[in-house]
Amino acid sequence: MKRAPISLSSQLFFAILFLCFTVSFTLSDPVPTTIDDFFMPGSQPNESGNFRLPSQCDNCHGDYDLVAEPAFNWRGSMMSQAMRDPLYLANLAISNQDAPESGDLCIRCHSPVGWLEGRSEPTNGSALIASDRESVQCHFCHKMVKPIAVGVNPYPGDPDYTTDTYPRDQTYLASMTAHTDISADGMFICDSDDARRGPFVDANANHAMYYSPFHSDANICGTCHDVSNPVFDRQPDNDYIPNAFGQPATNFSPYDILPVERTFSEWLMSDYNTPSGVYAPQFGGNKDSVATCQDCHMKDVTGKGADRNNVPIRNDMPQHDMTGGNTWVPNLIESVYPGEADLVALDSGIVRATYMLQNAATMSLSAVPQGGNQLLTVTITNETGHKLPSGYPEGRRMWINVRAYDVSDSLIYESCAYNYATGELGHDPEAKIYEIKPGISPGLSSVVNVPPGPSFHFVLNDTVYKDNRIPPRGFTNENFIAIQSPPIDYSYIDGQYWDDTEYLLPGYSYRADVTLYYQTTSKEFIEFLRDENTTTAHGDTMYSLWVANNRCPPEEMVSQSYTFPVGSNVPLAVDDLVISMSGDDIVLTWSPVTQDTSGLPIVVDYYQIYRDTDPEFVPSGATLIDSTLTATYTDTDVLITLNPVYFYRVSAVVED
Repeated sequence: MKRAPISLSSQLFFAILFLCFTVSFTLSDPVPTTIDDFFMPGSQPNESGNFRLPSQCDNCHGDYDLVAEPAFNWRGSMMSQAMRDPLYLANLAISNQDAPESGDLCIRCHSPVGWLEGRSEPTNGSALIASDRESVQCHFCHKMVKPIAVGVNPYPGDPDYTTDTYPRDQTYLASMTAHTDISADGMFICDSDDARRGPFVDANANHAMYYSPFHSDANICGTCHDVSNPVFDRQPDNDYIPNAFGQPATNFSPYDILPVERTFSEWLMSDYNTPSGVYAPQFGGNKDSVATCQDCHMKDVTGKGADRNNVPIRNDMPQHDMTGGNTWVPNLIESVYPGEADLVALDSGIVRATYMLQNAATMSLSAVPQGGNQLLTVTITNETGHKLPSGYPEGRRMWINVRAYDVSDSLIYESCAYNYATGELGHDPEAKIYEIKPGISPGLSSVVNVPPGPSFHFVLNDTVYKDNRIPPRGFTNENFIAIQSPPIDYSYIDGQYWDDTEYLLPGYSYRADVTLYYQTTSKEFIEFLRDENTTTAHGDTMYSLWVANNRCPPEEMVSQSYTFPVGSNVPLAVDDLVISMSGDDIVLTWSPVTQDTSGLPIVVDYYQIYRDTDPEFVPSGATLIDSTLTATYTDTDVLITLNPVYFYRVSAVVED
């Protein structure tokens, strides 16, 4: 279901807001936001000291084990490329156009060191330096502190933390000017102390360090993977209305402001967030069951965390790859920032991302005859700990491609056809595309001068028009409403983590090939980025990269074929078919059969003979000549034509 229609109170608010802006606000003007609208608590610029470059970390943590070492795997991840990502840069430009200074919120997570060292303004990223493009880098992550109220121990049952690290955490928390206890929306807390933090008590490092259970706590991932727009407040009826402009949000809880991404919260409400987790050895590396984000996205491998003799070999060494499903953008980095990325590491990251996609879903097929046709059911099961797909919504999607063939291997039906030459995805009546479509409500439309409905204007969107993404194990509608991520214009029952889609195929279908595809971004989104960008060249750059790199071809996640059994409606395909008339009777003759029937004779219950002037015709759209003839035969082969005017297809209902 869609979110409730905009309430009367919201309508009145938007009417007043519109009247306030109409004197100076025209179609081409952005909304009147300032940097204060995007303030978020947590460590503020120049409160976290200085940061060391990843190249310094490489001295001990790289160039010794490509599977286990942190350096190589991190450099192959999108975490290390988040500020070089041309798709992000193009979207950043339009966000700043639509809502001035909104880019500050984006830079927090895409270049946290640049933000913490005071280079996020101008919010288009023009003040950032080359080292800021190292994105979510080593020293930033390993100085992070668990957000918690001053005086509260977040891990009271952990004596090592309580004795060794808690005092230092309290010292820094007490020094902050904008405290938070929330791990979301880029509200990170990053210590000013130079010491590194990590999850192992017995680490023997050559630098100062603190033991940190927060680094194996899934909440650390929520810092940047639960994203909200603080300009909009949630109302009791689940509508969202803008705050007063020029000042911070009144409440920074992610569930009280507008949701953009809810990947962390989706996990939070799943069966994976349990002590035992879910059996999924395909994701866990050395673990058979996975529970936290890190268990899947930093799987346990065997190796050392540093290239030093005194460093222990661990079987629970987290592989620092932070792998997701992006197999396309890594190929673009060298074109945008030549020489800045490790291309071998990026290629390795693409291999891991492909593996993740190929294990993120499973598929099953079944079919039953229905009214002379075939009803094919495709079941897609979500094997991840969040919605499938999850994350940043614009352009990201997944779809089911179904192709049906007759016995002569001719394509007779297709759903969700994709044109690789143009990047266009077919939207036929039976198309199943898994996606979220944010948009602009009718109430806000007149204020921001953007038509109501689904919209790529990320920072202006205030509602969701569609969300049919498949939920994870443990899903309940109540819990997903609470985290602002319910199904919209679609439905899943409590406990459902799969989706069934039915396709009515022609009765003479012999085989169906079904493939689930994933795509990082769509042609529509790329063209939006090109056409709407009026301030930078990033939109044109992104479009050129898209054209030059195969238009972001979809990745095959899982594929299966289904052959319809004998006893279904199948085409009677014959060699040297002759159709003639003898009085009022139709006479059919054909050469010896070749179709594989496992050596068993087949009784034909009745023929259906169709004719048309189109050699590619589908019988349901052609003229039915007869459907009462019966015969017994043992094999058949291919169809041929009778005369230059008409083309014939003979279908038959057969039984063992």
